[in-house]
Amino acid sequence: MQEQLRALQQKAEGDLLKCTTLEELNEVRIRYMGKKGELTQILRGMGKLSKEERPIIGSLANEIRDEFDEKLAHITKQIKAQELEQRLEKESIDITLPGIAPEKGRKHPLTQIIEEIEEIFLGLGFTIEEGPEIELDHYNFEALNIPKDHPARDMQDSFYITPEVLLRTHTSPVQARTMEKMKPQYPIKIIVPGKVYRRDDDATHSPMFHQVEGLVIDKNIRFSDLKGTLLSFAQQMFGPKQRIRLRPSFFPFTEPSAEVDISCVICNGKGCRTCQNTGWLEILGSGIVHPNVLEMGGYNPEEVTGFAFGMGVERIAMLKYGIDDMRLLYENDVRFLRQF
Repeated sequence: MQEQLRALQQKAEGDLLKCTTLEELNEVRIRYMGKKGELTQILRGMGKLSKEERPIIGSLANEIRDEFDEKLAHITKQIKAQELEQRLEKESIDITLPGIAPEKGRKHPLTQIIEEIEEIFLGLGFTIEEGPEIELDHYNFEALNIPKDHPARDMQDSFYITPEVLLRTHTSPVQARTMEKMKPQYPIKIIVPGKVYRRDDDATHSPMFHQVEGLVIDKNIRFSDLKGTLLSFAQQMFGPKQRIRLRPSFFPFTEPSAEVDISCVICNGKGCRTCQNTGWLEILGSGIVHPNVLEMGGYNPEEVTGFAFGMGVERIAMLKYGIDDMRLLYENDVRFLRQF
């Protein structure tokens, strides 16, 4: 039996050394040391041994089992190390190859202009207000001195949802909402950036565009205050040498009203094709708040006055960046957007 055990030990160790995978090692372990393995089969004959021989055979069997387990663990460790090395070689990254540079995002030019406008007016002491884009007819028109039969409504082809609900055509409804909320407190000094909607679509118009509305209400507000505020804005937005002019106009919610022009940013006021040789470019509308608007907002026009203005953000962006087609701002062409 001792000779059988020694022969088994040599054979098992030889088979272990031939193994190249963990699966093969496990098969050898089961073949020799499993419950039905060859070592077990030999040890079943111990019943035929004398009492003196049994301890000797038992000790030898344990020695063979321990040496087998030790070699099994050693070879297992070697094979795992080899497999890890092979896997790392397959998964290795060639650091000498050029990397793929990540695309850097940036703010849309309209977002940049809105933030610049906000920063300018915050510096002038204004606060920022917001309002709903789906608006009631009352705030969009009637509270701004534009009743249902007013001819000025023909100027604004609107997206109606119901006869009394529409997509706002300007940011001016927030003026009425702010006055209603704050009445009779003053001063009010706000700007209102946001999206507006009209039935228009060509090189200089879009059915959805952005406006920034401004409103100031206080005692003794004069037209000169409006002009000084807009001159400061124009010089901060387009350059310190910028000039403005105010032309009489009509808006139902202001009286008197004025269109505001800046000296042409292309020719510096000398006259060119862009400004049609006038030296001026229109940028916004403005005026003194109409007494009817003050009254509907809950203010006494005998006690306070105010001024308001509204500008198209796309218009400002086109003038500042020299863009000749508004549709470029909405096509999401990366080649265009990268320029800003």
